[in-house]
Amino acid sequence: MTAHDPARRAERMDENPVALVVMVNRGGIISVGQGNRKDQALDAEPLAVRRLPIRLSADPSLTITRLFWAGPERARKVIDRVMTLDEDEVARLLATTMQDFDHLHIDLEDIFLEHYEQASQRVQMPTPPTVKRMLLIGAYFTLEYAFASSALFNPSMTPAIDQEDLEPGSMRFAMSMRAVGEGHLSSVVFRRGVINRHGDITMDPTGLFHEPSRRVRNGQFSKAKFRIRLAQMGMCDATLDPILEKLDDPFRLQDLLHIVDRVQTQAEAASAHDLEKHGFEWLGSCDYDIESAAGADITELVLFPISEAESRGMEDMRLVRFVDDDGSARYYGTYTAFNGHETLPQLIEMPRPGLAHVRTLGGSCARNKGLALFPRRVQGRYMMSGRIDGENLYILKSNNILVWDEAVLVQEPQFPWEFMQIGNCGSPIETEAGWLLLTHGVGPLRHYCIGATLLDREDPTKLIGRLEKPLLVPEADERSGYVPNVVYSCGGLVHNGILVIPYGISDAATGFATVPLDDLLARLA
Repeated sequence: MTAHDPARRAERMDENPVALVVMVNRGGIISVGQGNRKDQALDAEPLAVRRLPIRLSADPSLTITRLFWAGPERARKVIDRVMTLDEDEVARLLATTMQDFDHLHIDLEDIFLEHYEQASQRVQMPTPPTVKRMLLIGAYFTLEYAFASSALFNPSMTPAIDQEDLEPGSMRFAMSMRAVGEGHLSSVVFRRGVINRHGDITMDPTGLFHEPSRRVRNGQFSKAKFRIRLAQMGMCDATLDPILEKLDDPFRLQDLLHIVDRVQTQAEAASAHDLEKHGFEWLGSCDYDIESAAGADITELVLFPISEAESRGMEDMRLVRFVDDDGSARYYGTYTAFNGHETLPQLIEMPRPGLAHVRTLGGSCARNKGLALFPRRVQGRYMMSGRIDGENLYILKSNNILVWDEAVLVQEPQFPWEFMQIGNCGSPIETEAGWLLLTHGVGPLRHYCIGATLLDREDPTKLIGRLEKPLLVPEADERSGYVPNVVYSCGGLVHNGILVIPYGISDAATGFATVPLDDLLARLA
């Protein structure tokens, strides 16, 4: 029997069945080729996505204390009214207030004194009052704020650094979420939990109370970083050079502001000078350090907006456990600061419990929303996934984790469910087959779905494969919320051959889904 024998040809086709594949490219040109029928059958079979019976929703009982400030004129009147009270009335009112708010489980006296000090920096206080009167004045400038009263969504999950005292086959995870309270103000909160070997999740209880972390202003700034970021804000070298050349490197913000005032010429309009000074102050306030109370658990920590750049919210943190070349591990989180008009990409580094550094990301490619850091260096460099043009996915590279000037286009919208735009759904996850990157796509009527992409392990700018159909779409009971028709994640993880995806539900609540990893990779590799 020859190779051209019809019977032999039929036998070969049974061993390796093929099918005609019709493809239409962007220009509308049709091409016909052969495809493997087994591969087509695999693509047609839906992935086994399991939604877990856990849903995290808004909780008005979770509160923090905040400074309540209604302006200097009203503050002056309140202080004068308190000063008219006799000491017995002051003591009685203070005792009643402390009793009414003892459910907060915090040292209210420290909070009241802190807010008294903040008020005294804004308005001139009378002759130093007694300690009890200071406490009562501070109480009038304090409010209890339910930071998660409206929504709890857009979660990010990463393996915890501490994996001790677990049952065999289990993994502890850390998770960040976007919490929304009164005024649609977004902050970042954290949770912990355990995934067992079957992919089931148990959430740890939250702490007894939540407090804003203490702020420690970052004292010095780099000239190079300031120049890059200010240039991106539209400030030209002709404006910057006369100012920066008079500063040390690094420099203090107060020295910068002093020089700005000194170099102003008579010909300059006051409004232009004020705008420049505002820009310097705005950027300078974006870098800060925060400390939590001694012994506080991460679940008690609320990252509440404290700089002007994030005054209207801290959005969609992508939390990642980063392992450096020396084997040391720490948490990084990238998030978007929003002031109501502009967005700014921020990075938080948590080198140890109780301490965090918040820094602004700079460079020509550090822009737009949704930057996600790889969990380790690749090719000796830091890498991130990001949508720097508002539409497509890029891989960013840098030798400096704070400055990003290099980006490679990796993925554009291709399928109808993502025609509007695509983006990542968290940090890439390393697998034997490559870097698994969860994505999101936006289709008709702003319909958000979650997809997946596989990138080369050695060179993540090389695309190996992507899902033609979404991995996760909003089900009927997930389509209603503050932003309808949305499923969205800020990062999942792999455990025991299972991909675990925490996901936001229409900007209202958080759910969890699992997918067999091998089944997913078979469609991507």
